Amino acid sequence: MVTFLQETLAEIQKKYSDISEITFILPSKRAGGFLMNELKRESSKTHFAPRIVSIEEFVEELSNLSIVDNTELLFKSYEAYSRTNSINEKDDFETFSTWATTLLNDFNEIDRYLVEPKPFFSYLANIKTLERWGVQDEQTELILNYLRFWESLPSFYENIQSILLNENIGYQGMVYREAVSNLEHYIHTNGNKTHIFIGFNALNTAEQHIIQELLETGNTAVYWDTDQSFFQDTKHSASHFIRKYIKEWNYFKNKEPKFIADNFEKPKHFQFVEVQKNVGQAKYVGELLSQLSEEEINKTAIVLGDENLLVPLLYSLPSNLKNVNITMGVSLKNFPAVVFFELLFGIHLRNTETLYYKDILSILNHPLGNDLLPQAHTIAEKLAKENITHIAPNNLFEFSKMEDNGMFQLLFQDWKNDSKTAVKTALQILAELQRKKKNASIEQVVLHQLTLIFSKIEALNEKYPYLKSVKSTLTIFSELAASASLDFEGDAYKGLQIMGVLETRVLDFENVIITSVNEGIFPSGKSNASFITYDLKQQFNLPLYTEKDAIYTYHFYRLLHRAKSITLLYNNHSEGINTGEKSRFIRQLEIEKLPNHTVEKRILSPKVQIK
Repeated sequence: MVTFLQETLAEIQKKYSDISEITFILPSKRAGGFLMNELKRESSKTHFAPRIVSIEEFVEELSNLSIVDNTELLFKSYEAYSRTNSINEKDDFETFSTWATTLLNDFNEIDRYLVEPKPFFSYLANIKTLERWGVQDEQTELILNYLRFWESLPSFYENIQSILLNENIGYQGMVYREAVSNLEHYIHTNGNKTHIFIGFNALNTAEQHIIQELLETGNTAVYWDTDQSFFQDTKHSASHFIRKYIKEWNYFKNKEPKFIADNFEKPKHFQFVEVQKNVGQAKYVGELLSQLSEEEINKTAIVLGDENLLVPLLYSLPSNLKNVNITMGVSLKNFPAVVFFELLFGIHLRNTETLYYKDILSILNHPLGNDLLPQAHTIAEKLAKENITHIAPNNLFEFSKMEDNGMFQLLFQDWKNDSKTAVKTALQILAELQRKKKNASIEQVVLHQLTLIFSKIEALNEKYPYLKSVKSTLTIFSELAASASLDFEGDAYKGLQIMGVLETRVLDFENVIITSVNEGIFPSGKSNASFITYDLKQQFNLPLYTEKDAIYTYHFYRLLHRAKSITLLYNNHSEGINTGEKSRFIRQLEIEKLPNHTVEKRILSPKVQIK
């Protein structure tokens, strides 16, 4: 199999004698790493490497700004909110953090799509006023404040921008907008250099503007990774964006697009596997891998539609695997240490003079509680024996032996609803746990990561005094723990690849196994986490949910272009919001089956053994 990167490099090396002078721009750092590895593999002699950057790094360079961390952005945006005089009644930080992330995502969107802020915010304020049009009585103070808030958004937006610009940082959309305004200067100084964009699909307005302007210099090329089957089928959304750019961009009016391959119609074997429950998918993937040779495993990628399957999958991997590369980390929130701190903070949220026995037992019976208090079991027995339901902290301390008392007080003494006390106590508990867990390597890594999170909260709390209560500290801690992950180490270019959907961009594999190909997961379906209404998005050419579906369609079908054996697993079990419905992509493959494609369907059920 010849991969997209190999084809592209062969084409580039024919055209350019010295590729060390070229700047390659790819959708992600990972794709850049694979391009560099391909260059190393093909090189027969030593030469200087070209410059390889991700689009985000390239945009940061153009704008002279760094992209700010999301948590710090939340604090800085609260500072901007506090400075916005036109908002009369301001929420405290705790309430602000519940809605600010959605609003910041909307700011991000309008900046990446280069929407003019004034008409946009004016339109949004008018929509909000119309929503209140049916109110029979005179508008109350509450409604007036609500409408005033929407009218104040332009000031809030400008305040955030000025605070961030003062420190040469910005959120992603702001950095994109700044990059576009600096583009003319960049082209003036670097227009004679060669830039090559590889493997892009859905571009925001800022990216389209940057690429089109660079194409006009005559020293830039774009290599698309799509297939004739989808490109020529105007109703198929896998090439929706690329078709649109080739049709609309001036550059392509007299230039042929580079690279629209023809691989999808070649022989392929599809296996659609219906499984009960998600764990069944992980077990079946393990079975499949145990039947493959080492050579086949090196050409195999497992793509997780639902990244929560990572841990069950790791426990299901067979013994014949020598090398595994995992591109995503394990979410920190899945570890018991995070649950322990959430339970501990939960006790101190109640702010009562006595402690409820179930809260105390949740800490004492937790594995980390046992590590911190050797007497935990005895104390739990005493509470049960004496039938105590509520107890004051001072009476509880009498249950413990002298050597445990210091830790007992750290855990259960009143924090007086003070965020600084909460963070300081958490750091002291973590220091004690790290001292006791010197040999447990994974637990050490988790505790180290938690120490970094609490240290970050402490630093932000010193700089911005907005965390007033234990509840606001817990909210920030939960957000940071949910977004943090423990990364795996491994050889990125050898062995089995376990990947998330976005990490597959630009990469090709002969054997592809995709899990959780269910409707609502792959594609993810509608998401309404935005204050921007559908008609407002239409008016200002912002992406609609139909376009987000087209992005998923592209990623899915791109994985199939050069693959020879494809296994798609889906969960048929209805539970909660999971309807157990197979994805539209599987139905599409069944209905549009090509002559060279073979399809095999399997239904797995657990083995029933009679002992």
